[in-house]
Amino acid sequence: MTRAIRPEGILIRPRPYDHPDAEQLVRSLYAEQLKLYGFADPPEADPETFTPPEGLFLVAYVEEAPVACGGMRAHEPSVTEIKKMYVRPPHRGHGLGRRILAELEKAAKEAGATRAILETGARNLEALALYSGVGYEAIASYRDRDARINRALAKALR
Repeated sequence: MTRAIRPEGILIRPRPYDHPDAEQLVRSLYAEQLKLYGFADPPEADPETFTPPEGLFLVAYVEEAPVACGGMRAHEPSVTEIKKMYVRPPHRGHGLGRRILAELEKAAKEAGATRAILETGARNLEALALYSGVGYEAIASYRDRDARINRALAKALR
């Protein structure tokens, strides 16, 4: 995806994972996870894994302020992993996460993925509702994670 998406005054743009706006949002996600769980995956990641065509990182803007993000990267052949989904608290409940997720899934399909996987925290009820509402279903953990804290989900991309 190289174009900007601008439905209803929201601009969603592809950004490198190490772009300042992306870094700012990912650090906010990290801080929120630390507060909620007492630990979190570090915000640092190889920016190349989020590079098209197998990867992508998106940032959503409202009035030029970065307010939401999400990325995808190849997990294995034909499987993409959704990562670093985050919406700043004042902007939640307006469909930003759903829009970003839809764009990531579309790009994953264009790159040849037939399945998307992701992890989220068991206490992140809004994220769990979003993912189940768009067709993600519980799967066994695909990483060494504590099932009492993390939930692994998957969706067939058709």
